[in-house]
Amino acid sequence: MADITVFDKSTLPYVADSFVGRWFKLEGSGVAKERSGSRFLTELRAGLTTWAAMAYIISVNASIISDSGGTCVCPTGDGCNSDATYLACIVDVRRDLITATAAISALASTLLGLFANLPLGMAPGLGLNAYFTYSIVGYHGTGIITYREALAAVFMEGWIFFFLSLLGLRQWLARIMPQSLILAVGTASGGLGIIGGDTVNFVGLGGCKPEHYLPNLPGYCDSVVMRNPTMWLGIFTGGFLTVFLMMYRVKGAILIGIFLTSIISWPRGTVVTAFPHTDPGDAAFDFFKKVVTFHPIKLIGNAIDYHYSHGKVWYALVTMLYVDILDTTGTLYSMAKFAGLRDPVTMDFEGSTIAYCVDAFSISIGALMGTSPVTAYIESATGISGACFFKSPSPLPLLQALNIILGIAIAEGGRTGITAITTGFAFLVSVFFSPIFASIPSWATGGALVIVGTLMIRNVREINWNYIGDGVPAFLTIVIIPLTYNIAYGVIAGISSYILLNTVPWLLMKATKGRIVPPNYGDAEPWIIPPGGIVPTWMRVAHGYVTGRPYTPPHEFNNSRHSGSISSTSHELAEISSEKPLAGHSIEITELSK
Repeated sequence: MADITVFDKSTLPYVADSFVGRWFKLEGSGVAKERSGSRFLTELRAGLTTWAAMAYIISVNASIISDSGGTCVCPTGDGCNSDATYLACIVDVRRDLITATAAISALASTLLGLFANLPLGMAPGLGLNAYFTYSIVGYHGTGIITYREALAAVFMEGWIFFFLSLLGLRQWLARIMPQSLILAVGTASGGLGIIGGDTVNFVGLGGCKPEHYLPNLPGYCDSVVMRNPTMWLGIFTGGFLTVFLMMYRVKGAILIGIFLTSIISWPRGTVVTAFPHTDPGDAAFDFFKKVVTFHPIKLIGNAIDYHYSHGKVWYALVTMLYVDILDTTGTLYSMAKFAGLRDPVTMDFEGSTIAYCVDAFSISIGALMGTSPVTAYIESATGISGACFFKSPSPLPLLQALNIILGIAIAEGGRTGITAITTGFAFLVSVFFSPIFASIPSWATGGALVIVGTLMIRNVREINWNYIGDGVPAFLTIVIIPLTYNIAYGVIAGISSYILLNTVPWLLMKATKGRIVPPNYGDAEPWIIPPGGIVPTWMRVAHGYVTGRPYTPPHEFNNSRHSGSISSTSHELAEISSEKPLAGHSIEITELSK
């Protein structure tokens, strides 16, 4: 029988009674609304857990955005896939992006933890970076605007979000968004090379070696497909092995898969080497051998072209605005709910205004560093869940030992901003290991992207499929995003169809005084404006101070969802973190006394 034990609550009680404990509302600090179950050491472990689950974004984001070409100029305008000088420039851009991604993740996570007191990690968002790269800038700069102009759109987006957050509009827009559409938005890219180009069907099987590319068509294979050893390495080591590790609850599985695949690819002279004996391969290997170094941002720092007279810049700005509202806002709200910090009545969460202001500020600073919009990460759930480890006897001692060696488990119990600050510090340390992260090949991260896409698609089970007026808009959003490789088009289709399919029945019902109503209209997802109004709390407090009538919240929200036995939250824990007991093994949960 396996046994799970919660960490001792009495750990470092003097921290809770200090200024740090009172600022972050640790349990035992004595302040109002202290976070039940929050312990200093547990918060540190939770931060490292969140970083381990998110660290893949350092290499993945650099890989995706470097596909835009960055500030490199292609003189022929055709993508320059065979231009050695241009491709060498992109390598430098990718190294810059390694530093930029780690740096902005460190800054955003630290600010969110310090000022909003939320246990969430932040980094450039998957989906947002794909939209930025492939829909706005285009592959190697073949899109509607340049990389520099796209950064200008991101920079302006951040400041617009900042003022919307101060006014409470951003929070209000998120609260009134139909739940089915929020759950339907999400996308991810792959780097395994399994899918290639096809001159007849546009897409087809890939995975061939470069010598089997069609003339002047990189990525387009002749009849010899699925023969590239790096593709198979990525499929089995970066893909299936990672999934097996996740199945057996080895935490940090995605990071393990990426680094194991990379380690196999680093030796030279093998068929899967990431450093072939070519001029680019030699240069990459020389950089890799530095291991620990600081790579300054040379090509993409402060590269913004403030060319706001270009109409397509505003098109990119507007589309990124509403895509980001759905992405970042939805993630923040879902993670705040999981942490027990969201008010079930007003649907708002503690520190929401500050959190959104930090997010907006980080978006603009990220643009100055050369990267796409920053967002909160769903992987933060790994650090939020209740803290626990297995104890022997164990059905899988080796895997459990690996968990202990890594010092990470999905149930780390982060409740406060200390978790986010720890995550930010880990990202800051990562800045100095840029040669390692820059040498992670695309086939090492491709499997991780597929797995992340699998995790993201889990949201569809929460969509209201019982009523076709909710199901069809969600389905259109899900389908159109990958078919057009454009989140904006999917969101437009979803919102437009939702308005049409729900407004017409409502008008008919009102016009006929309830005589013409869809048979299962009662199954429709209710669309309501949550109570609390559009005015943010800080404005209400300021108004009360000026008028001499102090603001009193309509009700007191108890955020101690996680207090007491962890079994009270086992259902939500299983849903969000997919933590299920291994078949045939019962689990007992015990808690040490305070």
